[in-house]
Amino acid sequence: MAIKPPRVAIIGAGLSGVVSAKHLKDSGVEVVVYERSSKSGGNWSVEMLKEARFEYLAEDVVLGFTMNGEHRSLPSQADLASVYSEARANGEQKQRSLNGDHGNSLELDEIGLAYAPPGPAYDGLTTNVPTSLQELKGYPWPEGNEQFVNVRVCGEYLQSYAREFGVEQVTKYDTRVENVEKRGDRWRVEYTTLVLEGPNKGDITRSSDEFDRVVVANGHYHASKVPDTPGLKEWKYTWPDRVQHSKSYRTPDGFKDQNILLIGAGVSSTDIARELSHVANKIYQSSRGGAYDLPTELLPAAASRVAEVAHFAHPTKDQTKPGVVTLRDGRVLTDIDRVIVCTGYHFALPFLRSFHSDSTVVDQVNDTLLVTDGTQMHNLHKDLFYIPDPTLAFVGVPFYTATFSFFEFQAIAVAAVFSGRARLPAEDEMRREYRER
Repeated sequence: MAIKPPRVAIIGAGLSGVVSAKHLKDSGVEVVVYERSSKSGGNWSVEMLKEARFEYLAEDVVLGFTMNGEHRSLPSQADLASVYSEARANGEQKQRSLNGDHGNSLELDEIGLAYAPPGPAYDGLTTNVPTSLQELKGYPWPEGNEQFVNVRVCGEYLQSYAREFGVEQVTKYDTRVENVEKRGDRWRVEYTTLVLEGPNKGDITRSSDEFDRVVVANGHYHASKVPDTPGLKEWKYTWPDRVQHSKSYRTPDGFKDQNILLIGAGVSSTDIARELSHVANKIYQSSRGGAYDLPTELLPAAASRVAEVAHFAHPTKDQTKPGVVTLRDGRVLTDIDRVIVCTGYHFALPFLRSFHSDSTVVDQVNDTLLVTDGTQMHNLHKDLFYIPDPTLAFVGVPFYTATFSFFEFQAIAVAAVFSGRARLPAEDEMRREYRER
């Protein structure tokens, strides 16, 4: 009797998700992909370039967020109606509940924005790795492309790949995974689907399904990391339009002739500095001297590297008056009009809450947690397989790599193991190797 192939759920249809789906399908595995937006491509999709209105607070940022200047801890993802009501631009509070399997009809103009918040890409974003190193196996880039391409071109490439290899046919779009848990020898995936019934009306349906394996490919550019610098929170409360995370940056519009403070000196900060240099008056790039800071030589002439921020002076109610910032070297900047926080992102797995412990410090993590303070993932073999139960895998965890080629290599490895063509070491051997890293 033929052995029935395993059934695999893939969470996310960005780069990591579509390559995982393609190689698992090629291995004869049954695949279902869940994607909360309406298109594949993840951060490279034009869908994710929507105006970002979800903001941050400099506390509880792993599982917390703010909207309209008020702090809210992250609600259960299933409690979507309250998220929608809080997302309204006028801040109107409306109590809504999800009733039965079909939820309730919602007449909210930002329903799609609340369901699938925008990503971190901006209009002028281009790849920083040449297309020759970003070509997926068996799928060349269209002829005539430059070596470094715009975000839209990259998104179209991934979406075309998903169509070519049948990934779109197995993807549930506008579907958000709410909870994943192991029950017996199978994984239960609970999800909601947004059904838009018009420009200002939609319905939410709930459902669940069971799988033998799960691949998490949700990326790590959605939970903004914000430094708890004294005074920053007060600036955000008082001047909500003058402080933002780089995740919500889209274009240089609105920055003309302004003095801008960029917090952080990595890739996004330096990229944004180059874009703003054509319109801004002055740009300060604040750095604490981290290992991943880019060289100052990459900054435009209008920008200068300054020390880490010590504190932000108490803001005045006058929206037009420049803010004052004191740096750790004693220098005082008295002319700051806008602040963009470019300090990266936390790892967050809101659908795997039992694997989170935000209060646990890194050096006290146990053998089962996946996420503690959000700075790294724990208990993974080769950054791929969950050591206590390798039927749970992660594709796309590493930073600072050529993502297309490396994440596809990871997807091929997962497909080999999940299809039975390759075997993992015993758990104690994986644990030993993990501890020696």
